[in-house]
Amino acid sequence: MDHKNTYVAIMAGGVGSRFWPSSRETLPKQFLDILGIGKSLIQMTCERFQNIVPPENILVLTNKTYVGLVKDHLPQIPEGNILAEPSRNNTAPCNALLALKIIEKNKEATLVVVPSDQVILKEQKFLENISKAVSFAADSDKLVTLSIQPTRPDTGYGYIEVGKNSNEGEFKKVLSFKEKPNLETANEYLSSGNFAWNAGIFIWSAKTIINSFNKNAKKIIDVLSEDLSQLNTPNEQKYIDEVYPNTERISIDYAILERTDQLYTIPSDIGWSDLGTWNSLHAYMEKDEGNNVVIASSKKLDNVKNNFIKSYKDKLVVVRDLEDYIVIDEKDVLMIYPKDKEQEIKAMRVSIEEDRYL
Repeated sequence: MDHKNTYVAIMAGGVGSRFWPSSRETLPKQFLDILGIGKSLIQMTCERFQNIVPPENILVLTNKTYVGLVKDHLPQIPEGNILAEPSRNNTAPCNALLALKIIEKNKEATLVVVPSDQVILKEQKFLENISKAVSFAADSDKLVTLSIQPTRPDTGYGYIEVGKNSNEGEFKKVLSFKEKPNLETANEYLSSGNFAWNAGIFIWSAKTIINSFNKNAKKIIDVLSEDLSQLNTPNEQKYIDEVYPNTERISIDYAILERTDQLYTIPSDIGWSDLGTWNSLHAYMEKDEGNNVVIASSKKLDNVKNNFIKSYKDKLVVVRDLEDYIVIDEKDVLMIYPKDKEQEIKAMRVSIEEDRYL
């Protein structure tokens, strides 16, 4: 497929708070070599898409704080392709800004919006599905998301409800989005067969998503459209700094995806993990005979089962009689936390900062 009108936007503004204490405000997880392979997650994401589009068709949306990190990690990306958000207004405003910027360059543009911190094992299959979704969305008023067949009743993911009899080829009509459920509800979703995990990967034409904003969240477009001639010029960042903080703080899910009747999904068997939590990293990485993941220079374990243990630099890790725990040893923080209470880590980080421990 010819991808000359395809643009990829990498969302890289988050702080990765559920990966605390390794991921911090100053160095969030997308800039970490969290898999120990010599590449950060954002580098892996960018390289994946360079198989179908040139670097000049790849944009990065990030917070102003991280522009320097983006340049360091992705020197191949033109500086004008880094959109720096002056405030954290969630994902709807940045998607609107992206579409407005790109459509000024190319009226026929189709956008692929992806997180910066996911792992895809089956990259060829993934890129095939992306190409199919681009073709489906390019000449229509459809919005597309990739969805993943659930393998377990995971409470850390959002879910997509799909229709049984409203398919267009491989694409299924999306009936609703569901927030992260409790375990009982997740089991119900799994047994029904009508739900998939939301991968947070979106494909739409710039024209279609702008029309959808005008219909469903017009105030955001109005704020950003005060003077569109400033986009793609040397004055762009000054203009964004002035207007962007005035946009509504709302996610793309709430602003657009839950309100539109034009959303479709392509179920994707792509070896996906969003690596959003320590448990998801435990599920992804190779484990020892006790189902442990231990990232350490050396270790001595006795009766240790189903743990994720990460040590700081060149330490010997000695553990006995431990099961179902997350142990993260950083230079200034040691965290020992039950795996089944992992969803508390995000709130705990906030509490620690409020108490000024760090």
